[in-house]
Amino acid sequence: MSTDTPQPIRLADYRPPAFLIDEAILDFDLRPSATRVKAKLAVRRNPGQSGPLALDGVRLKLIGVAIDGQALDPGAYTLTADHLTITAPPESFVLETEVEIDPQGNKALEGLYMSGDRFCTQCEAEGFRKITYYPDRPDVLSRFTVRVEADAAAFPRLLSNGNLVENGWAGDGRHYAVWNDPFPKPCYLFALVAGELDELTDAFTTMSGRKIDLRIFVDPGQAPRAAYAMDSLKRAMRWDEEAFGREYDLDLFMIVAVRDFNFGAMENKGLNIFNASLLLADGATATDMDYERIESVVAHEYFHNWTGDRITCRDWFQLCLKEGLTVFRDQSFSADQRGEAVQRIKDVRALRARQFAEDAGPMAHPVRPTSFMKIDNFYTATIYDKGAEVIRMLKTLLGAADFRKGMDLYFERYDGTATTVEAFVSCFADASGHDLTDFFAWYSQAGTPTVGLTAAYDAEAKALDLVLTQATGPTPGQPDKRPLPIPMRLGLLDADGNALDFRAPDDEQAVRDTVIVLDSAERRVRLTGVERAPVVSALRQFSAPVTLTSAAASDDGYVLLAADPDLFNRWEAGQRLARALILGRADGQPDAQGEARFAAALARALEDQSSEAAFKALLLSLPSEQDLSLAVAACDPAAIHEAREALRARLAAALSALLEHMHGELSGAGGAFAADAESAGRRALRNAALDLLAAAPGPAIAERALAHYRQASNMTDAMGGLNALMLLGGEAFEEALRDFYARWQAEPLVIDKWFAVQARSPAKDALGRVLGLTAHPAFDAKNPNRLRALVQSFASSNPARFHDPSGAGYRFLADQILATDSFNPMTAARLIEPLGAWRRFKPELGALMRAQLARIAETPGLSKNVLELTTRALAEG
Repeated sequence: MSTDTPQPIRLADYRPPAFLIDEAILDFDLRPSATRVKAKLAVRRNPGQSGPLALDGVRLKLIGVAIDGQALDPGAYTLTADHLTITAPPESFVLETEVEIDPQGNKALEGLYMSGDRFCTQCEAEGFRKITYYPDRPDVLSRFTVRVEADAAAFPRLLSNGNLVENGWAGDGRHYAVWNDPFPKPCYLFALVAGELDELTDAFTTMSGRKIDLRIFVDPGQAPRAAYAMDSLKRAMRWDEEAFGREYDLDLFMIVAVRDFNFGAMENKGLNIFNASLLLADGATATDMDYERIESVVAHEYFHNWTGDRITCRDWFQLCLKEGLTVFRDQSFSADQRGEAVQRIKDVRALRARQFAEDAGPMAHPVRPTSFMKIDNFYTATIYDKGAEVIRMLKTLLGAADFRKGMDLYFERYDGTATTVEAFVSCFADASGHDLTDFFAWYSQAGTPTVGLTAAYDAEAKALDLVLTQATGPTPGQPDKRPLPIPMRLGLLDADGNALDFRAPDDEQAVRDTVIVLDSAERRVRLTGVERAPVVSALRQFSAPVTLTSAAASDDGYVLLAADPDLFNRWEAGQRLARALILGRADGQPDAQGEARFAAALARALEDQSSEAAFKALLLSLPSEQDLSLAVAACDPAAIHEAREALRARLAAALSALLEHMHGELSGAGGAFAADAESAGRRALRNAALDLLAAAPGPAIAERALAHYRQASNMTDAMGGLNALMLLGGEAFEEALRDFYARWQAEPLVIDKWFAVQARSPAKDALGRVLGLTAHPAFDAKNPNRLRALVQSFASSNPARFHDPSGAGYRFLADQILATDSFNPMTAARLIEPLGAWRRFKPELGALMRAQLARIAETPGLSKNVLELTTRALAEG
């Protein structure tokens, strides 16, 4: 690894490329430890630009370089560890290079590498430079033709982007295939896979009547498990036509599942590459959550065809332009497939768990950052999840019709180009006539705004006076914040839960729901025509990524929990009530009366026959310990854990009869496994009931949980039983673990779940168990899925044990980061986040966390990935 002090790359320093590549012809002679790559590039100077031709290249053995067929003398170019620079090239020419690379030795899983016994690529963000010399930046778009040659017996499938134009025998037991992608693309979208693969085929007819061949390639014998992914793909293709008017453009769309992959999936043009965990599923081996993620990620990568491939990023600072927008699109698709309210709740839970935590610490950065050392470190929740929320706010502010006009204009103006966030936002301003100058601050300003709401009812005037305020705390590099345009969707209910009509300042007639834009530090609003004293239902549908505070009485929360027609706010009311009870107890002020009232209200909500099962399952889930930690200064994880478990125990005792009834009644939902949303919701509710019952341990619940596990006919229920047994601990849990491993040891994706459930155990010996599992024969730290299942699950999902006062959990994580950094810097860097939050915890814990960060930072030979994040985490202020 380079020991040079890495220098930040800044958005302000962007310069267009000196040269463009109109055509790239690549020839791969695939051999596991000595692959030869020949590149023939049609190069021309970018008009108005000057300077040499600088090509990126890392860990490449240069065999030869020529211009227009003439080999270059060594004096005509300079070669360093990172670049090949041709100092005085012609204005237009053909550059030919040949390099040798070692895919077998590439354990970083970037560029061309071996996953098991097959070749695979991962080029986003800067992996292509590990394949051949090239201007590895997203604003250089080229048409690629790729010839792949390999041993026919060992690598019978030869795949790359675009359409297959030729294949045949190359002699000496080798064969070849030639692929052509007619659409210009940046090199980060290049893909190649070669190996033995089974194939699932289907077809899709587009809205214009074109037939598209669909192929999913998987490990031998796994094709049936790709059926749900194929179905998701076809639904996503139809949805994108209907919702955005986007039709697929090639004649062939392919997906490949690989075992070793740093990302979840990658949208390479026409050849998506997926982590197998996000593609393969059947009822026996995959949970309902796996099915949901497969559906979402398949859609996400397909949607990138237009928002990422056809229109890409000018530079990596514009990453949110493709990722935030495409997350918004996949969330909208999932909402249509699985229910808008339930999906919105799940999306917001994820946002708060990951992005709000990011905003609250040293890793806070704008949706469009202004500098980085390694772009790999900015594939963050802020880019993806907050980026999606910004798009959602844009739609809320403009309305669905103008939002669609803006999207249509974006596709029309920028198809085939690499563009910017400014260009994107300008399309909506031009299409709608709205001035969006102030809205752009959502892209440039970090931090989670806090919105305050106070309300005063004027009974004589039948009016409600609202005072809305906003403030955003300082974040690294941004001490002072300006007001943002925040869309606040709200409605009113009376004390009995009936919806009230009212008139807002911008409404022409009485309404029951409106959007008020808070675009200054304070705004006062009078709602008129309010017949009775109201309960305010604010931030409906979570209309902005903010933290809402209100002086409303707790009684209002119970009205919203019982009757709010906005299901997100009904769920949110329950979360707020539970949060207050847990934090009060953690602070030494338990409220037994409040806990009893909350249990009664929850019982009424669960007995509501009009609510769907999936929504009830979400009601049973209390705020997570991570979420609760964000609500307090100098967090004490042990106190929060104990307080949360105390409320769970109180609820389990108060609701035991109802929970047992639900658990027993829903067990009759058996029969053949079905992955539809309704069936998944019933399983979710049954498992949630068992999970809460496990908060009040005893022989009866242990027997119930063990029976649940033993009788499970699908992986969702098996994991539901195993998770409940994990919470209970004891011999029943150990027995189930032994049985689970014996049954599924040949299934890597299932064994990931086995590792993860143990990593989440609240038992006091949790770290000892995790340490022991690192020596288990099935543990492979070089496989990102397995490492995340054990190490990341412990550090991120087991706060009570990770934050042990001894600091042993912190030392363990630091050891894992350093070990992983030696071969996979990208994965290592993603493990730093739990330590980076050290300022949020009580001083004695924060000091221990900081000490481990300092130990990492002081280790010689760190990758740029890990060095950048540890430096940011340790920075003062």
